[in-house]
Amino acid sequence: MTTQFTAVAKAAAADGRITAEELLALRREGWGDGIITRAEAETLFELNRALKERSPEWCDFFVEAVGEFVLNGTPPRLQCSDEEAEWLIAQIEANGVVESMVELECMVRVLERAENTPDRLKAYVLSVVEREVLSGTGPTRCGGELAATRITAAECRIIRRVIFASGGHGPAAVTRFDAEMLFRLKDATLAEENADEWGDLFIDGVLNYLKGFTLKHAQLSHERRRELEAFVADNQASVGRFFGRMVREAPKAANHFGKVFGKKQGGPDYGAEAAAGAAITDFESEWLDKMINADGEVDELETRLIERLAAED
Repeated sequence: MTTQFTAVAKAAAADGRITAEELLALRREGWGDGIITRAEAETLFELNRALKERSPEWCDFFVEAVGEFVLNGTPPRLQCSDEEAEWLIAQIEANGVVESMVELECMVRVLERAENTPDRLKAYVLSVVEREVLSGTGPTRCGGELAATRITAAECRIIRRVIFASGGHGPAAVTRFDAEMLFRLKDATLAEENADEWGDLFIDGVLNYLKGFTLKHAQLSHERRRELEAFVADNQASVGRFFGRMVREAPKAANHFGKVFGKKQGGPDYGAEAAAGAAITDFESEWLDKMINADGEVDELETRLIERLAAED
């Protein structure tokens, strides 16, 4: 981290505001070497906590810079390791609370951009939103004056982005954990004037869990990704020599190509997997029955959910 980067950040933190010139200087110094370091990312968190006003320009820069460190600070790219997820959560909770929308947005963007992230990060973001809905306070609320159990449009957008994020359990795959969270929010807000988006979000999310499917290897772990990248890097030369020799010997090897490089045998049947995923299992049926009967009555959203299930079968 350069001395100039530190000086600019300290100057902005001292008066609680960041000027356009200071923001430009942070961009220039931060990306001067093409990377954002951990020290720079931690300095940005300190500055964000000190700011009295957060302009859209600052928010864009903060989310971009922190995301760049988390996803690309160490190889492999677009991967968030357990250690990086814990670091991000620790930075967010440094003062005991997720105090700004930009911090929440930072985590959501990491989930959206990543090829894979630990379940811990996704669960943490959803727990923050659920706590805000039930308490009426938090970065998505305007000082807490809204009804404690009302689901806002901002919260609907965040929940939808997180449960369908590419870096979650699977691309656009809603888990049972997610679906049960949706049921808890529904039950807690039945009597409130929720955002118009909430009903569709609840039904879309639960239906995705019941009728969606996830490829077994949709997400590679951080460690496995590093192993594969290291293998490719170590073997590029020998692989190149092999294919070069194969081309030279093509005439006499032609009869063997079909055996080695011919039609794929036994590949995944994605159509069959999707059809299997769309079929509701006994476990899923029992789970849904338990969730609907938890309070002894079938409410409006549960009725809409049942009607959608019937229409799609």
